[in-house]
Amino acid sequence: MKESRAARSGRDRKAFLSPDAERLVAAALGLSNSGSRVEDRYWEHQLQARLDRLLEGGNAQTVEQALDRLQQTDQEAYGALVEAVEEVAEATQVMVRGEDGQEKAWQILLVSAPLVCWTRFKIPAEAIAADRVKPLSDAWAATILAEGTRFALVPQLYSIDQLPSDFNQVRRFVRKLGAAAVNQTPMRFDLKDLPESADMLADVRFLIGVVAAPVGAPIFRWQQIDAREHPSRVSCLEDWVSRVRLLVDPLLAGCGFECLLPDAYHINLRESDRRVRPFAVRAGVHYLTHAFNREPSAIRAVVAGFGTQRVEEYRVSLCLDADGEQVAQGVVWPVLGPEHVQEGQGEPEEASQLEQIRSLLRECGVTDIEHWDQISEPEFCEDCGAPLFPNAKGEVVHTEMPEEADPGTQHFH
Repeated sequence: MKESRAARSGRDRKAFLSPDAERLVAAALGLSNSGSRVEDRYWEHQLQARLDRLLEGGNAQTVEQALDRLQQTDQEAYGALVEAVEEVAEATQVMVRGEDGQEKAWQILLVSAPLVCWTRFKIPAEAIAADRVKPLSDAWAATILAEGTRFALVPQLYSIDQLPSDFNQVRRFVRKLGAAAVNQTPMRFDLKDLPESADMLADVRFLIGVVAAPVGAPIFRWQQIDAREHPSRVSCLEDWVSRVRLLVDPLLAGCGFECLLPDAYHINLRESDRRVRPFAVRAGVHYLTHAFNREPSAIRAVVAGFGTQRVEEYRVSLCLDADGEQVAQGVVWPVLGPEHVQEGQGEPEEASQLEQIRSLLRECGVTDIEHWDQISEPEFCEDCGAPLFPNAKGEVVHTEMPEEADPGTQHFH
């Protein structure tokens, strides 16, 4: 089942769907209940044709309505629709005239290379200098991309706050980048107006680009199964890390980071969400122990599940005051895709997300851990939009650093 990157419970639910949304729901239900690949292809074609028209017309709201309905009623169909809309948003085809004068169909795919970062300072999200763009592009070509592909890298180290915010924007992004990749022409991007990134102790930064290849040809090196030495995803990742770390290190001054495998855009959003979770907890504990000269055992943790009908995310509060009323640091731990099933079927506690969080806190030296038994509606600050976190008094509150924090690190919140 396909994973959802973030809880959709905050969106307004409508009792009635538009005709297009109804047809998307019906096609997704048909695909999830299909009994053959022949029928699969029929439903996939129905979904792609309608999604192409909707996203081309800027009607992402219709798609979101269908997703909201299926998330409440049928998880398998929801996963099928998520997969279909992500494909339509992040991939497209264009006709390219070759040297022989004949037009040929090329496929274009939006790709990303996530960097999971942690620091006591500020994680940069800024433009990449021109003299670093070519070496980074060469690293993609040498370690990740199949022979014969064309590639264009955006000269920006992106935070999640700066990426396209909906499927329509992703599609427009792909079309603009795709033209530069296929024609091997310079990109024209105004990167000055990107939003500010939230200051986080642990977060993800993304290298973003598009890769183009003739339809039917491989895009990634691990697809080249006829090669004499067929590379695996693991070997490609090892080659990528060894080549790119020295190139990325100057971009992330003062940060530790882990390189994830470059891959398609949406799958890497989910994978980076998954991989940053433990780093965020460790970074929060590490920061409090050093900024306030406390032992980890002096930190009190409060963990609560948030969602509507089930846990869609855990929020982890780290408190320094004795009664656990003031939350000094908070971490959002999203529950992704198949993890929903695991949480809802009473799997052994040691396999649950909650136990992973508890074990991680214990590894960090935090022993005073409290868990709210009930599931709560996710709440956010009305002024700044930040998530509110559970305290030991049964309240959800804004994070607030004690006054005695190290002045050099008080910008974290």
